[in-house]
Amino acid sequence: MDNKDESCSTHLIDGDGVFNVAGVENFMKEVKLAECGLSYAVVSIMGPQSSGKSTLLNHLFHTNFREMDAYKGRSQTTKGIWMARCTGIEPCTLVMDLEGTDGRERGEDDTAFEKQSALFALAVSDIVLINMWCHDIGREQAANKPLLKTVFQVMMRLFSPRKTTLMFVIRDKTRTPLENLEPVLREDIQKIWDSVPKPQAHKETPLSEFFNVEVVALSSFEEKEEQFKEQVASLRQRFFHSIAPGGLAGDRRAVVPASGFSFSSQQIWKVIKENKDLDLPAHKVMVATVRCEEIANEKYVSFTENEEWGQLEEAVNSHSVRGFGRKLSSILDACLSEYDAEATFFDEGVRSSKRKHLEEKLLQLVQPAYQSMLGHIRSDAFERFKEAFEKALKGGKGFALAARECAESFMSHFDEECTDAIIEQANWDSSRVKDKLRRDIDAHIAEVRSAKLAEVTTLYETKLNEALAGPVEALLDGAGDDTWPAIRKLLQRETDTAVSGFAAALSGFEMDEESTDGMVLRLKDYARGVVEAKAKEEAGRVLIRMKDRFSTLFSHDQDSMPRIWTGKEDIRAITKTARSASLKLLSVMAAVRLEDEGDSIDKILIVALVDGKAGASSAKSITSVDPLASSTWDEVPPSKTLITPVQCKSLWRQFKTETEYVVSQAIAAQEASKRSNNWLPPPWAIVAMVVLGFNEFMTLLRNPLYLGFIFVAYLLFKALWVQLDISGEFRNGVLPGLLSLSTKFLPTVMNLLKRLAEEGQGMASGQPQGNPALVSKSFRGSTNDNGDVSTSATSEVTSENGTEYSSSSLHDKTQ
Repeated sequence: MDNKDESCSTHLIDGDGVFNVAGVENFMKEVKLAECGLSYAVVSIMGPQSSGKSTLLNHLFHTNFREMDAYKGRSQTTKGIWMARCTGIEPCTLVMDLEGTDGRERGEDDTAFEKQSALFALAVSDIVLINMWCHDIGREQAANKPLLKTVFQVMMRLFSPRKTTLMFVIRDKTRTPLENLEPVLREDIQKIWDSVPKPQAHKETPLSEFFNVEVVALSSFEEKEEQFKEQVASLRQRFFHSIAPGGLAGDRRAVVPASGFSFSSQQIWKVIKENKDLDLPAHKVMVATVRCEEIANEKYVSFTENEEWGQLEEAVNSHSVRGFGRKLSSILDACLSEYDAEATFFDEGVRSSKRKHLEEKLLQLVQPAYQSMLGHIRSDAFERFKEAFEKALKGGKGFALAARECAESFMSHFDEECTDAIIEQANWDSSRVKDKLRRDIDAHIAEVRSAKLAEVTTLYETKLNEALAGPVEALLDGAGDDTWPAIRKLLQRETDTAVSGFAAALSGFEMDEESTDGMVLRLKDYARGVVEAKAKEEAGRVLIRMKDRFSTLFSHDQDSMPRIWTGKEDIRAITKTARSASLKLLSVMAAVRLEDEGDSIDKILIVALVDGKAGASSAKSITSVDPLASSTWDEVPPSKTLITPVQCKSLWRQFKTETEYVVSQAIAAQEASKRSNNWLPPPWAIVAMVVLGFNEFMTLLRNPLYLGFIFVAYLLFKALWVQLDISGEFRNGVLPGLLSLSTKFLPTVMNLLKRLAEEGQGMASGQPQGNPALVSKSFRGSTNDNGDVSTSATSEVTSENGTEYSSSSLHDKTQ
C-alpha cells in the first residue's frame, strides 16, 4: 500500500468554510478511527502562505498533501483545511494542514479566516506546529506575531482551556545556534502573552498553564535537503507515543473520544462560523451528551428487539418463570456493558448520567414484567397456602397452630421466590407485594376462622337444641309443681356438657380469655333461648294443652281406662280435678322460671278462677281489685312473662266454655244409664201381672207351641234391640230416639230377614253358609248382673258391618 492510500487524506473544510460532513464520515470509516477510543492524537500546522507547511507535513508524517511547485511561482496551494492520517505512527495520529496566513488570494478576508482556522486548530488539536522563518525571529512586525497574538486572544476567551503543545518550527535555520534563537523566541512569546488582555480569572495565570512551548529548527529544504530530511526524521520520533505521560500530547483533559471526533469537529466549526465564544469543556460535555445519547438509544432499541427478552416477557405474562431475576439481569448487564464499551472515552459525568438514564429506561421497560413475576409468586404462594392450610386442618391440627405454621412457611417461601426474581441492576422493594400477600393470608385465615367458629358454634347449638327442645316440650306437656325445677336441672346439665365440649373445641383457636368467655356466654344464652322459645311456643298452644289434659282426666279413670258413665260417678269432683290439673298447666305456662325464685301465680290463679266465692273473699284480702286485672305479674318481670294475668283470665273463660259441653254430655249419659238400668216395672205391677196373667200363663204351659213362638219372637226382638241400640238412642231423649229408630228400623229388619233366609237356604242345600254352631249360638242369650240378656255373638249376626258396641263406644257416641 502506497503512502497515498495509507494517509487517506480528505478535505475537512473547503475554501468557502463549508464543513465536509460526508467526507469526514467516510474518512473515519476508512481509518477505523472509532475503534481507537482515546488512543489518538491530532496535529495541525499553521503559518504563512508558501512557508513549506505541506512539505514539512509530508516528510514528517508521510502524508500526501499537495505541495507548491516552485517553478510556477509562489501562490496559495492549500485552500481551507485538509486532514490526513499519519503513516507508520502509533497511536493513530491525524494531521491537519491549514490554509496559509497572509495570502494575497483572500485579501481583506484573510484575517477572518485566519482567526477561524487558528481557533479551530487550537480547539481540536493536541499539538499545533507553528511554521516560521528563521529571519522573522526578533522582528516586531513579523508575519507570525499577529498570528500568535490571535491564538492567545482566542485562548483567553476559553472558560477552561485544555493545555496545548505549541511547537515552533524554525525553517531555513542559519548558522546562529538554536540555543541562541530559542531564548529570543520564548521572550517574544512571553511578551505577546503578557500583552494580551486576560479575564479576571486568568490575570496571574502563567503561559505554561495554557501552552507547552517547544522549539525546533530545521535546515533549508532547498539548500540542504539531506540535512533537512535527517532533522525531520529525528523530529518524527517525538510523535511516536505522543499521548503517553510526558509526551507531546500528554495532556488529555479535554480529549474527545474518537467516535465523536466528526461530530465534535463539526460543532466546533459551526460555533466558530457563528462568531460565538468557544468553551471547550462545555463543548466536550455537549459532544459527550449527543454521542452518549445516541449510543443509549441504540442500546435501548437493541434491548427491545432482543429475542431472549421478548421470550422472557411473553412467558412471565402468563406464568411464573424460574430464574427470572438471573436471566433478566444477564440481559440488562449485556446491554449496559455494550454501552460502557462504546461510551467509555466520553466525559465521565455525561457518560454516567446517560448510563443511569439508559438504565432507568430499561428498568422502567422491564418493571411491568417484574411486577407480573411478583404477582405470580404472590398468587402461587397464596394458593399453595390455602391448600396446605386446609390439609393441616383436615389432619386435625389446631387452627391457630396450623395458621401460624402455614403462614410463616409460605411467607418464607415468598421471600425465597422474590430473591430468585431480584434484578441486580434495580433496587426494587417487594415489601408492598409481600404486605399484600400477608393481608391476603390474614384475610383468608380470618375468613376460615369465622367459618370454623360458626361451624363449631352451630354444631353445639344444634346439639343443645336437640337435647333441650324435645325434653322441655315433654316436661311442659306434663306440667306440674316440679316442671320448672326439672327444666332448670336439664338446662344446667346439657349446658355444662355443651360448654365443656365447646371450650375444648375453642382451645385450638388460641383465643384470648375474653373472647372465649364471650362465646361461651353466648352459647349459654342460646341454651336459655331454646328453653324460652320452646316455652313461648307451648304457651301459644296452652288452650289446646288444657283441653287435652281436661279431656284425658275427665274421660279416663286412674288406670287410664275410658270411663263408662253408669250413674255412680261423681261428675262434679271429676270435673274439678280435671280443671285443677288444667289450671296447673296454665300456671306453669304463665312465666319462664329459669331462676330459682318463687312466685304466687299458681295461688292467684286458684283463688281467682277455681275457688269461686270463697276465693273471691281471699282475693280481696290480697288486692282490692281483681288480681287478674293486670298485664304483669307482681313477682315476674315482663321479659319472663309468657301469659299475662288478663290473658289467663280470658283463656280460662274460653277453656270453661269449650269443656262445658263434654261435662253436659257426661251428665246426660249418666242419666240415660240410670234410666236404662231401671226398665223393670214396680213390684206391685209385677204382682198384679202375675195374678191377672195366671190364666194366660197356664195356657202357655198347656200349649208348648206358644212357648216356641214366644221364644223365637224374643230372640228376634233381642236381636233388633242390640242391632238398633235402643237404650243408647233414648239416652238423648225420647223424641230424638224415636226419630233415629224410625230411620233405622226398616233397613235393620230387612237385613235380619235376609240373613235368616240365607241361613235357611244353606241348611236346605246341605251347604250351610256359616257355622251352624255360630247360628245356634247367636240365639242363645245370657242374663247379666242387671238382669239383661246380652251376647257378643248376637251382634255378629244382626250387625250390618259386624261392629261390636261397648260401653266405651256408647260413651264416645254421647260425645
